[in-house]
Order: sequence, then C-alpha cells, then structure tokens
Amino acid sequence: MQRLAVLTSGGDAPGMNAAIRAVVRSAVGRGFEVVGVRDGYNGLVNGDFRPMGRRDVGGIIHLGGTQLGTTRYEGLKTVQGRESALRELRAHEIAALVVIGGNGSQSGAAALHADGAPVIGIASTIDNDLYGTDISIGATTAIDVALQAIDHLRVTASSMKRAFLVEVMGRKCGYLALMAGITGGAEVIALPEVDTEPASIAEELYAAYQRGKSHAIAVIAEGAKYNSDALMRYFHEHRERLGFELRVTKLGHIQRGGSPGVFDRMLGTLLGVAAVDAAVERRYGLMIGMRDGKPASTPLSEVAGKTRPAETRLLDLAYQLAL
Repeated sequence: MQRLAVLTSGGDAPGMNAAIRAVVRSAVGRGFEVVGVRDGYNGLVNGDFRPMGRRDVGGIIHLGGTQLGTTRYEGLKTVQGRESALRELRAHEIAALVVIGGNGSQSGAAALHADGAPVIGIASTIDNDLYGTDISIGATTAIDVALQAIDHLRVTASSMKRAFLVEVMGRKCGYLALMAGITGGAEVIALPEVDTEPASIAEELYAAYQRGKSHAIAVIAEGAKYNSDALMRYFHEHRERLGFELRVTKLGHIQRGGSPGVFDRMLGTLLGVAAVDAAVERRYGLMIGMRDGKPASTPLSEVAGKTRPAETRLLDLAYQLAL
C-alpha cells in the first residue's frame, strides 16, 4: 500500500481543514495509507508524522485554522533543509506529499520537487495572490469577515458623523481590500498595486463630506504605500482637509480565524480531491488551483516566486459607485 502525506504551511486560512478532510478521505478511498505532518515543513524535516484515517478528520470541515498546525519555515531555502526533508520522506516511504499553502509554501514545494520529491500543492492563502489560480482557499471567508466589520463600523460612523480607516490584510496584494471596499461601499480604497498619496485620500474624504454624506469609509490594504498608521499621522497634521472626525481600525489576524463559508468549504473539498487524483496518476510538481470554475493544475516551477496582483480596473467602478 502506498503512503501519502499531507501538510499545511504558512499562514492559516479558513478552508484548510476542508482540504485536509478531502485529501485524507479521498486518498483512503483510493487505496493510500495517509499520514499527516504536524506544523508544516518544520514537522516534515523533524519527522513529526501521524497516521490519519477517515475518523481523524470527522467534524473539522466547519473549523477555521488547520488541524495539522502550521509554521513559517525558512529551512527549505537551504540545501541542508531540503536534504533533511527528502530524508524523512524516504524514511517514511512517502509516495506523494500534498502541500496546502500560499506563496512561500508552494515555492518550498517547487524546490523539493526540483530535488526529486513527489510533491503536489494546493492553493491556500487569504491574500489570493497565487499565480495559477483564480481563487485560493480562505480568500472569500476573509473578505466576508472584513465586510462584516465594515458594515458594523458604518453604523457607528453614520451615527457619529465620522470617517473610519479600515486596514485589512493581504501583504503586497490588494485583493482583500478591493473586494471588501467595493462590496462595503467604501469612499476610498488604497492598494499596493496603485500609489495613492495621503493628499488624494484626504480630498476624497472631504469631497464626501461636501456632498453631504454623514460618514465615510476608507479601506486600506496593509501593503499600500501609506498604511493606516502613516495616513493617520498625515491626517492629524491636516485635520481641516477631512471634514470628518477620523478613527482607524486594523482588522489584522481576525480575518484568518473565521469559520469557512460555503465557498471555501467547497473549494477546499474540490482541490483536495483533485490533488489525490494527481497522486493516483503520479502527476507531481504541480499546484492544484481553480481556473474558470474547475480544478486545474499549474507547474510548481511556474508558481514559485510569482504573485498575481489585484485587478485595479475595478477601482474605477468603486469610485463611480461611491459618489
């Protein structure tokens, strides 16, 4: 009986447990013995494996985070780190390794495959910046969490005639900020992909005030040229240019911890099964993502080191609707 290993790596994302569940149950059904690797690549190089069966993944599809645990492990960037990982894969007679994670995780998977490991990746990051997939596990739930926060803040902003800067996660990709800003009716959206100066944000907020709006929302991506801290320093010095009294809210890691919504549960399930299909067919060195509504594979060598930016053309739509 062949043995398949599964791990989660990098930042946790809602829907990872759905993917783990799908990998384990699908692999068992296809005749594999399955082991889970604790705490990502760190567990891999230290041989921290445990057997997993159908019952071990019962009752986890609705949970955020990852049952297997995760870490950010830099060791795979070194020859010694990769040799340790390969040694453990051989020692445990692993026929296929499924890696659920984002950019760094898939770059690590690509490096392992280049050294001979039978690796298959699954696209999972709330940032939704992975090359090779239209959407990644965790992104839609993270948007829903941000949107709920914006809706709540709008009530207070309107009641007290204030503006709120809402900083969302996403690293150097503005996808979360763009989607949450459009669907949350934000007056201003600042993304890493577009340089937005504090003065222009101040002008937009003041214009909303002049149009008679009772409140304003500015959604700021954490990787924007000027994050919420930098903007607040500027606005403190130019209060008269805003009209509104201003407050800032950083959502931070609260976006990672939500219970996955229906889309992320389904996405994790579909991609997990597709990864096992690839293992059965011995198609390694691939990342499984979603393109045109269907699971699709992209060579890990093409995914590694690349990112996919947010569609900035949607900014025009956002500003049209904010008037």
